[in-house]
Amino acid sequence: MILDRFRLDDHVAVVTGAGRGLGAAMALAFAEAGADVVIAARTQSQLEEVAEQVKGVGRKAHVVVADLAHPEDTAKLAGEAIEAFGKLDIVVNNVGGTMPNTLLTTSTKDLRDAFTFNVATAHALTVAAVPLMLEHSGGGSIINITSTMGREAGRGFAAYGTAKAALAHYTRLTALDLCPRIRVNAIAPGSILTSALDVVASNDELRRPMEKVTPMRRLGEPEDIAAAAVYLASPAGSYLTGKTLEVDGGLTFPNLDLPIPDL
Repeated sequence: MILDRFRLDDHVAVVTGAGRGLGAAMALAFAEAGADVVIAARTQSQLEEVAEQVKGVGRKAHVVVADLAHPEDTAKLAGEAIEAFGKLDIVVNNVGGTMPNTLLTTSTKDLRDAFTFNVATAHALTVAAVPLMLEHSGGGSIINITSTMGREAGRGFAAYGTAKAALAHYTRLTALDLCPRIRVNAIAPGSILTSALDVVASNDELRRPMEKVTPMRRLGEPEDIAAAAVYLASPAGSYLTGKTLEVDGGLTFPNLDLPIPDL
């Protein structure tokens, strides 16, 4: 049965930034497909809520409270998976983000911080995870969460967009280094209705223009990203590596312009 190829029975996944939003949705989707999960974020109450949902579908969740802005803390999650579950099959580098800012007020420190949070954290966990994946599982799948702003031009996103573009190319480079035993792919979400877009979701004047210029005429749901992650992590995606799935409703340009005037 083709649907059996989407199963993750008895796999173990690490998902960063899993207290809410995309990370929580992916962790729950993996559990529904049969995996146990290590979930990490800064807020314990959010993680505990996700853990209860995971347990509700019959799988196990190991909660790690950590500030994942520090690559050395992110790297420790690979070992947490081995200690908790004895193996590691899937890594999702989801933690990241950077506040928009005008170009001339974006400092070199802002740029470094964007790279640290969006790229260095992914590298730290990847390098820590690969030997353990090979030793305990023989291979696996790594998924990096990039962004549509890593390929589209929008004012205010110099630091964030540049870092996400770097993460997309990092995906291609590491995929070649790690094939054929470990696959590395990325997902580039568009505008997804997480807490980051709460102000848009509750404001018709903001949401409707965004929907109008999105070819699919709607904004994304976290489950749209979670479904793509299950595909990439499972045997269904076993012939993909070094690729980025653009889960963005068909966008070819940003659907939300920040009010940043000409110089």
